[in-house]
This record gives sequence, C-alpha cells and structure tokens, in this order.
Amino acid sequence: MPRPTGNIRLKAARVAAGFNSQQDLADALTKHAKDMGVRGLSIGVRQVRRWESDNPPWPQPDCQRVLVHLLGQSMEALGFTPPWGSDGPQTAEHVRRTMATGGPTAPARRTTLSRRVVVTPQPSTVGADFMAVTRAHRRFYWSVAPAELHPAVVAHATLGCALLPETTDSTRREVAAALAETHLLAGRIEFFDLREPATANDTLLLALQAAGEADDALLGSAIIAHMAFVPGWVADRDGALERMTAARTYARRAPASAEFLAWLDAVEAECETRSGNSRTALHLLGHAEDVLAAGNEHPSPEWLDWFSPARLAAFKGNTQMIAGHLPQARESLLRARDAMTPSEDKQRSVVYGDLAAVEAASGNPEQACEYAAKALDQLAVTWYATGMDRVREVRRALAPHQAERCVRDLDDRLYDWSTTLSALGR
Repeated sequence: MPRPTGNIRLKAARVAAGFNSQQDLADALTKHAKDMGVRGLSIGVRQVRRWESDNPPWPQPDCQRVLVHLLGQSMEALGFTPPWGSDGPQTAEHVRRTMATGGPTAPARRTTLSRRVVVTPQPSTVGADFMAVTRAHRRFYWSVAPAELHPAVVAHATLGCALLPETTDSTRREVAAALAETHLLAGRIEFFDLREPATANDTLLLALQAAGEADDALLGSAIIAHMAFVPGWVADRDGALERMTAARTYARRAPASAEFLAWLDAVEAECETRSGNSRTALHLLGHAEDVLAAGNEHPSPEWLDWFSPARLAAFKGNTQMIAGHLPQARESLLRARDAMTPSEDKQRSVVYGDLAAVEAASGNPEQACEYAAKALDQLAVTWYATGMDRVREVRRALAPHQAERCVRDLDDRLYDWSTTLSALGR
C-alpha cells in the first residue's frame, strides 16, 4: 500500500475546519486576513496546493499568522518544517519568527504527530503490540468509568506519537491506524461522557491526522462524522453538514459496509433533529433501515462497535419522540431496548430516558418516572453523561406533576448523595 502523498497534517486540519477544497481554504484565509487587520494579503489556491504538497515551503510571516489563527494549530503541527530545522537552536531569529506567528497554539497537554521522542529501535511486533492495547481500551469503554479510562487512553496516545516517527512502511501504517483509533476513543469520551466538546474537537483532529498517516479512508470518515456531532449538538446545521459531506466523501474511497453507511445516515439524522428538521431526519433514518436491510458484501471494521440495528431503532425513537410521533416512538424504543445486548448497557440508560420522555409527553407521569428510575439504575452501574442528560430533560418535562408522589420519589433518586456527586463531579 503506497503512503499518502502531500502534507497530511494540513489537509486533515483543513477538512476538520470544514474547508472541503483547497479553494475553500484559500478564500477563508484571504477573508480571515482582512478580519485580523493583515492588509494586502491575498492567498490563492495555487499557494494552498504548494502548502499541501510533499515538501511544503515555509510560509511568509503574515501567512503563518493567519494559518495559525484560523486553524488553531502551530505551524509544525500543520506539517511545516521551519528553515532552521524542527530541533534547531533557539536563535534570536527563531524567537522573532515564533513571536511573529503567535507561537505554538496546540494545547500543552496534547501530543501532536510532529513531536519527536528519542526511543530505541522498535521490534517487528510493535504495531501489533500497540494495537492490542488499543483493542483493550475499546472494550473497556463499555464498562470502565470514563474518568478512569480517559487518562489511560491519552497516555496510550502519547506513546503512539512517540513510536510513530520511529517506524516505517507497514508497521508505521499499523501504529498510525491504532493511534487514530486511540485518539478517536479519547475524543468520544471527551464529547459523550465528559461533556468537553472543544477538547473533543481538538482530539478528533489529531485522530484525523493519524488516519491520514495510515491512509485509512474509512477510519477517517468515522472520525469526521464524529466531528460533525460538535456543531450538530448546538444546532449549527451548516457546520455539521459540511463535515458530513467530507465524511461521506471519505467513505466512498474505501469498501464501506452497509452498517457503516447506515451509521452515517444516523449521525446526519441526529444533527438534523437537533436543528429542528425532524422530517429530514426521519427520511435519513428510513434510508438507513433500507441500507441495513439490503446489506452488501463488505464486512464492518472491528472498531465499529458503537452501532447496531438496535442503536438505529434508538436513534429513530428519539427523533420520532421529538417530532411528536409518540406511539411510533414508543414502539421504536421498546424494540431497541429488547434488541440490545449486554455490551450495549451503556446506551440502555439513553433508551430508558427517551421512553420516560415519551410517557411524560403522553401524560403518563407514573410510567415516565418508572422508566426514569430504570435509567438511574443503569447509570449507577455504568455512568454515561448523555443518559443523565435524558433523565434531567424528563424531570423538567414533569414539572406540571411535581406534587405527585411518583415525581417526589424520582427526585429522591435523582438528588441522593451518590447521583448528585456523580452528576456534578463529572
């Protein structure tokens, strides 16, 4: 398999920022320069093409300032090598240039792919060994508390960033793919479990850069689709759709299973739902069901463990509930609950929360409280911030019934010591 050509890091940062073409980035840089007060700077697509080539030239200071400010990473993290060398002395000229570009902007606790760490030559098993830990973390996600798992995943990613520059050929691709999946898992924990969307977006960008190093288009598609959740969650429909367009483009470059393609529909449907477009979302979910039913000859990658027909039914039930189709939502959610396997217990709290919301909207407070209590039972076993969000939404919907005994009993559960500390401390 040939290595991908060009400046992978800049390409990944461009796509992650929502610029699907080199022309889009050139236009954005020119506009951003004016907004920053950098006068007379016009960047064309030919310049961006040179920056994304195998040997990108070191940009002029004004271009550096705009690139760093727009894309939020240091020049080295964007794939550029300074003329004095990445490990060169801190000369006065070096300091002057660094200050002119605003200095490195990547978070200090993050490790970029450009970091070099002196290590001894690696054995031929390094790729398999590194991937073995990645697989273990993937399985741990469904049972280990996120606050405990996240530091281990980040530390594993740091190790991968140290190993990657010391590997070549197929071993390098294997380490890069495992590193991409590790960053993806860290980003998933940050977004869905720790509620840190900005941090998750930065982490997912690192995942995309590693996927580029591995030349793994399908993993890249999965990462970009996860990045669509960040604007999608706050109803930024344009931002989410830009990323979904990129995710689908990457998926076309690799053999994608029916399950993976259906998941892309489900992600886009979630973003449309949060933007108030439930009709479009239901159309996408219907298409996902058709794709799953038709199937194809391509197997799903082993890392696609966050989606199943039961999860699709849960997506659909949530959208139907928000659209006001309560009987249909109840049917879809009960089907999802009954089809879930023990490995999907983490998602079960979300389904119980949505079932509670359906009953609350249907004027059945006792049934709503019963489902909400089941969600809390599941959260006591496996914490999931998204599940707790659903329970809180149900409690707000039950405000007209707060004098009833069932709602007071729910409050006793929702605000006991363990639940309160878990909710406020995460």
